[in-house]
Amino acid sequence: MTEKTIFHRIRDKEIPASIVYEDDEVLAFKDIHPKAPTHLLFIAKKDEDFVPSIDDLTEETAHVPGLLIRKAQKFAQEHGITGYQLKFHVGKGGGQEVFYLHLHFLSEQKLADD
Repeated sequence: MTEKTIFHRIRDKEIPASIVYEDDEVLAFKDIHPKAPTHLLFIAKKDEDFVPSIDDLTEETAHVPGLLIRKAQKFAQEHGITGYQLKFHVGKGGGQEVFYLHLHFLSEQKLADD
């Protein structure tokens, strides 16, 4: 990796973000251009779990999408969100803007703290 993405900088707490979930493996924060009342981005925190895009998955990183999905599921359950969408954008042609694998979590339900 030659240059940090904005998500690296959020993960490393170099720039602020509205963080809604964090544990040892995953960080989730509000999207700055929300497409739904709740629009969050889930990213893996560990350097060894960094993947630019779904197209870049390897045997060693194949677990990362599942990890993000499970953490999003846990988040939804803990916050009483019963309906949501999960999306991965793949490559520029698929709408990916930041090349740090991330899961979009979208729900019409607002978070209780909003």
